[in-house]
Formats: sequence, C-alpha cells, structure tokens
Amino acid sequence: MTAGTGTDEAALGYEQARDELIEVVRRLEAGGTSLEDSLALWERGEELAKVCRRRLEGARARLDASLAAERAAEAAEAGGGDE
Repeated sequence: MTAGTGTDEAALGYEQARDELIEVVRRLEAGGTSLEDSLALWERGEELAKVCRRRLEGARARLDASLAAERAAEAAEAGGGDE
C-alpha cells in the first residue's frame, strides 16, 4: 500500500475513500503487520478519513444551499402574489 499524495486524495471520490478506509481498518484489526506497516496504515487511514469528511461536508453545504434556495423561492412565491 502506498501513501496517497494530495492530488491523489483530491481525485478520490467518497465511495473510493470509504472503501479503502474500510480495507485499512480491516488490515489493522487483523494484525500481523509490522509496527512500521501498522503506522503507515494508520496514517493512510487518517488521510482517507479526512477525504471522507471533506466530501461529506461539501455534500452538506450543497444540500443546505439547495434547501435555502428552495425556501427563498417559496417565500418569493408566497410574498409575490398578484401585484
């Protein structure tokens, strides 16, 4: 397993990062790796968790913006009436 670079992480989608993170956790839980390999896996897991968190935060921001736009449109319709 190789550590990702910033550009690799930016290219990862949520599902890819999540799936790789699941594999990292599985390998750490299984044990049998050297201390050095375990540390590298842990660091990769931390990077992947950050990718997932950023992707989820971005999705939340898009959802919030969409809901705000919908509420604004509804308020404009309700307030606009027949003028």
